[in-house]
Amino acid sequence: MNQRALLEVIALGPEDAVAAQAGGADRLELVADMAADGLTPPRATFAAVRAAVGIPLRVMLRASDGFAAGDAGDVAALCGAAEALRAEGAEEFVLGFLTPEGRPDLAAVTALAEVLDGCRWTFHRAIDRAADRDALRRELAGFAGAAGLDTYLTAGAADGVGAGLATLVAEQARTAADEPGYAPRILVGGGLTLAHLPELRAAGLDAFHIGGAARPGGWSAPVDAAAVREWRAALDAPVVAPI
Repeated sequence: MNQRALLEVIALGPEDAVAAQAGGADRLELVADMAADGLTPPRATFAAVRAAVGIPLRVMLRASDGFAAGDAGDVAALCGAAEALRAEGAEEFVLGFLTPEGRPDLAAVTALAEVLDGCRWTFHRAIDRAADRDALRRELAGFAGAAGLDTYLTAGAADGVGAGLATLVAEQARTAADEPGYAPRILVGGGLTLAHLPELRAAGLDAFHIGGAARPGGWSAPVDAAAVREWRAALDAPVVAPI
């Protein structure tokens, strides 16, 4: 029996959220300013989206483009934003920061994890820019479970899923084998296309993240429910095992 795959769609506001839900999305990633690859949305935007749809949503915690958290003041401001979003009712989040050397920024991640206090969160595509993906997972292993880390959003490579397919398949095998550091679920995203799904699904990957693919009109246009529905249908199709 095939388990229903999770489909997460990027939303910028209530219109996107309603269309994504209508198309069959299981979850939203709520962000602002995709010109900067997604930043923390205003509290009011979260409230409007939460009122518009019933599906889960994860809220981005990121103040600027790139994967640096900034100085202590920047991290404190981000913690304040997280506190405000939690007060508004946010329960799931997305975050991820690296040091200049490409290691996980444990100080920033720890500060935010303490504010989130057990809320579930995704470590986003910063993993694709890490100096050592396996080392990053081992360094963040302590955040899994009670500290909330339950997902890695990754393309397997900085250049996107097309370049990272082999890595994604290999990491899924390590997840299935319960290797240390590989407990969090792999959420595939970053240049993901429908053509990638057969190989990924056959390897056991069961969570997928789309942004531009849900917007045939580009980022200046809203999410298109029909585009999301096409992805939902593709993910609901029977998984064909490799020969």
